[in-house]
Amino acid sequence: MSSSGKLSVEERLALDKFEIYSKPHIIVDKDKCLKCPEKPCVKACPAGLYTVDEEGRLQFNYEGCLECGACRLICPYNAVKWSYPPGGFGVHYQFG
Repeated sequence: MSSSGKLSVEERLALDKFEIYSKPHIIVDKDKCLKCPEKPCVKACPAGLYTVDEEGRLQFNYEGCLECGACRLICPYNAVKWSYPPGGFGVHYQFG
């Protein structure tokens, strides 16, 4: 806990639990991503699930998704197909 007595973002996220579904609830069209020089999804994702490798290609991992939908909303190429995971799966806040 921080000196102010409030939990940091990292401490709050540690309280969450993730039930991973066998099929991704987010599909990224990486061919479309190749056309995107800015890759705003990297900065927009609060979970840090989007990264760019040393060759400039987008890498993505859906398992830690906070289900905010920011990636889908900010993508200028509509490369992100996003839906909620089936009931009981995904993030469970304050249950970790």
